[in-house]
Amino acid sequence: MRKFLTLCVLVLGLNSCKKEVAFNLEVDVSNIKVNTVIDRFDIDFYNTKPENLEKTKKKYLFLFPSQPDSVWVNKLKNKDEIELYEETQKVYNTLDDLRGELTSFFKHLKYYNPKFKSPRVITMLTNIDYDNRIVYADSLLLISLDAYLGKEHRFYNDYPAYIKQNNEKEHIIVDVAESIINAHFFPVKQRSFIDKMIYKGKKMYLLDAYLPKVSDKIKIGYTKIKFDWVEKNEESIWKYFIEKNMLYSTSKELDKRFLDVAPFSKFYMEQDNQSPGGLGEWVGWQIVRSYMQKNDVSLQQLLQTSEEEIFKNSKYKPKR
Repeated sequence: MRKFLTLCVLVLGLNSCKKEVAFNLEVDVSNIKVNTVIDRFDIDFYNTKPENLEKTKKKYLFLFPSQPDSVWVNKLKNKDEIELYEETQKVYNTLDDLRGELTSFFKHLKYYNPKFKSPRVITMLTNIDYDNRIVYADSLLLISLDAYLGKEHRFYNDYPAYIKQNNEKEHIIVDVAESIINAHFFPVKQRSFIDKMIYKGKKMYLLDAYLPKVSDKIKIGYTKIKFDWVEKNEESIWKYFIEKNMLYSTSKELDKRFLDVAPFSKFYMEQDNQSPGGLGEWVGWQIVRSYMQKNDVSLQQLLQTSEEEIFKNSKYKPKR
C-alpha cells in the first residue's frame, strides 16, 4: 500500500515525454468494398415545412411514431429545438470526416467478418439523450450528433466532467464501434474479477483491430492526464489487485470500484481522484494484448477462448 502511494506521488510529479503509441493492427483493406450511406434526418426534418411533412415521414417512416401531425409541427416551431439544430449545424455542416471514419471502420469489420453488411446510417437530434446517442440494429445505425458538440459546449454545463469529456466529434466512431461490438458480442456471465476484466479487455482488443488509426486514449475514453497516470502506474495497480486478493474475488463491489463508468477508480486512498474510472477494463485490455502478442491465434479464436485460458497464457507482466 505504501509503495503504491509513494509511486503515485512520484510519477504524478514528473513531466513525461513518452509519446503515446497505439497498439497497431493495421491491415490492407484497400480492396474491400463497402457502401457508406449517411442520411441527414436532422437536416431533412428541421428544414421541413408543415405542408411537406408527409414527404419527410415517408422517407423516415420508422422515426415517426403514430402521433398527430400537430406534434411534429410544434416540434419544428419549438425555439429550443431550433437552437439545438442550429448549434449542431455549426459543428456538423458536413460529415466528410465521419463518412471517411465509418468507411474505414466498415472495411475493417468486413475484413474480419466477410458477411458484415454496412448499415444505413442516419444522423439525428435526440435532445442530448446520452444513453441512446448511438443506436444500432443490424441494417440501421442512428447517430445523435447533438451528443458530440464538444465537451466545452454550454449545452453540457450540467454534465459531470468524466461524462462530457467524450462528447467530442472524435469519439463518435468509438461509440459506433462499441455499439456494433456489443450487438454481436454475446454476454457471458463472468464471476471473478479477473474474468470480468479480461472479458472487457476482449472488446477493447476488437477496437484495436477495427480502429487501428484511433489512439488508445480515445478508445478507452480517458483524458491525457488520466491516460498518462494509468500508464505510469500499471505495475502498482497490478500489485494492488494481487496484494488485496482481488483477482478471483466474486464481489460485485469490485465492479463499482474498478469496472463501472465513474469519475475515478476507488483504491480508498487520498490520490484516488487522480486515477481514471474503469481501471479494470484497461488492465484487462493489457492482458489480452499480452496474450495476443505471445500466442499465434486469430481474432476469432481469441473471442472463443476462455478468460481463464487467456490469463494463464498471457504471461502478463505490467510495465515498470
